[in-house]
Amino acid sequence: MDTGDVFDPNCPTRVVLDRIGDKWSALVLLCLASGPMRFTRLRERIGGVTPKVLTQTLRAMEQDGLVTREVFAEVPPRVEYALTDLGHSLHDPMAAVAAWAEQHVGEILRSREMYS
Repeated sequence: MDTGDVFDPNCPTRVVLDRIGDKWSALVLLCLASGPMRFTRLRERIGGVTPKVLTQTLRAMEQDGLVTREVFAEVPPRVEYALTDLGHSLHDPMAAVAAWAEQHVGEILRSREMYS
């Protein structure tokens, strides 16, 4: 299967949407767009994510082919995460969503206040 149909409930594209719609995956992708990063730096840059959740997110993104994990034979071992070509191909759409969120956050928050 080369393409999917997001409106088909049996299509695996829904799993893909779940992955890229996850807030931690989106933030990891945006952080790694500037180049490889070590776990600690990535966690600091994202902020608010626990080590356990970041580890789970990175493993899932690696399994999906969006991120690579490279271990360097040093003492102590150094591990870096980087986007794959597939991950890089997702950067522009994700950056557009992030820019939209930053631009419209005020409107969204005002609407929430009015609703409650």
